[in-house]
Amino acid sequence: MNQIRRYRVTGLWGLALSLLLLVVGGTASAERPAGVQGEDWGDPGGTKCVTCHRQTSPGLTEEWNNSMHGQRGVNCLDCHKAAEDDIDGFKHYGERISIIVTPKDCSTCHTTEFEQMDGSHHSHGGRILASLDNLLGEVVGGPAAVVVGCRQCHGGKVEIGEDGKPLPGSWPNTGIGRINPDGSEGACSACHGRHRFSKAQARTPDTCGKCHVGPDHPQIEVYNESKHGIIYRAKVDEMNLESDKWEAGIDYSAAPTCATCHMSRGGGEEPTHNVGDRISWNLRAPVSKKINLVKFDDGQEKTIPGGDAKLPEVGAEMDGRKVAEVLDWQTRRGKMQAVCTACHSEGMVVGFYKQFDDLVDLYNEKFAIPIKGIMGELKDEGYITAAPFDDKIEWTWWEIWHHEGRRARHGASMSGPDYAWWHGIYDVAKHTYMKFIPELKETVMKKDGNEQFADAMLEKYFRPIPGHAWYFEGMNPGMIEKIRKGYEKRYGKGSFSG
Repeated sequence: MNQIRRYRVTGLWGLALSLLLLVVGGTASAERPAGVQGEDWGDPGGTKCVTCHRQTSPGLTEEWNNSMHGQRGVNCLDCHKAAEDDIDGFKHYGERISIIVTPKDCSTCHTTEFEQMDGSHHSHGGRILASLDNLLGEVVGGPAAVVVGCRQCHGGKVEIGEDGKPLPGSWPNTGIGRINPDGSEGACSACHGRHRFSKAQARTPDTCGKCHVGPDHPQIEVYNESKHGIIYRAKVDEMNLESDKWEAGIDYSAAPTCATCHMSRGGGEEPTHNVGDRISWNLRAPVSKKINLVKFDDGQEKTIPGGDAKLPEVGAEMDGRKVAEVLDWQTRRGKMQAVCTACHSEGMVVGFYKQFDDLVDLYNEKFAIPIKGIMGELKDEGYITAAPFDDKIEWTWWEIWHHEGRRARHGASMSGPDYAWWHGIYDVAKHTYMKFIPELKETVMKKDGNEQFADAMLEKYFRPIPGHAWYFEGMNPGMIEKIRKGYEKRYGKGSFSG
């Protein structure tokens, strides 16, 4: 019995329908995988799986049937069959299977994609045990919140019971950095929803928006506000999302998606499943730095921050491994800019990066570096404890860089003006002057009975920066008068209350 659904048609009607399906569903009739069906793929035993699951779970079976896998003859056992030594294997109607399909399983056919993903920042998303984010989740929040929150995006370790099945406390989980029983990291289904595994779905910004959303990483909101997002929504029917090649400027030109810029083919750049290859700034850290990338011969990689950092040579030993490739931040930026030029002029790209860099430098130099310096001295001098989150001022600094500062930087990186300013630098500035500085004085007063150390910190870290002059010396009277006249011209005499 053939597991792929067939419809009996004859004569000219059959020929017409076949031609129509060839045109409309071209990808479904694409060339089959290399190898021998029934040996390399298309396990004959999978026919029984399909017959049964059409009755017991028709929804997922229909999704599989309509997928590229289903139409090419890749069946349930090709993905779910388990070896005798797999700890997550168990007997199921005569076959030894595993519920979890890991990146290592997918690598049987998708070798290049696996190698690009393995070792990437995405695949390491589950390694958050040493982060402040994890401390907030596990301790300040609670483990149950981590399971349904943090780990559903970052991934977590899947625990296996004595019966070979995943324990409910750790499964289901499609986090991008899921730690699998076979030792692999990641989950292809984080982006390619099972059982359709659609490349079109994975290319949409909504797929990335499942995790890249919210107060500390609002990429989907920024994208939706940007001109790119606006045009994408209006012209989604022109995006040719099912295309095998999907090259920016050729297969589509209306607008990019997240995948366009970070993964897909365009501007002479080949596609990659390593989403970090084209990133030249770290926009997540308290202080942003240009980032270089070192790739090792075992497929792993390491980020080396700093625009002028000393980088190893290819072939050198580093951290006990051999360096296979070095991408400095200029090279990584060049990759992203190449994709931009598939649709934009060089002048547009250069101008965009100038504005982007200037915003990151503003955030760094005016706010992040001086506040980070003050926080270090407060800790060194015993005004706050070494433990995180037990002093009020630590929460304020956390939200300035982790929420507001990230929003500002990502807003600039993706052309989202409201996130660069009102949800970004405006909030950074407001909370610096109206929360952080008053809390700095309160913290010092509590220990010393005076504000001298706080004043000294502001003199050391803030006063030398021209952008803080207004705080120490007041607003420029000429500027205030100019604003008053503008208000009164627009709204009438006495309208300005500043």
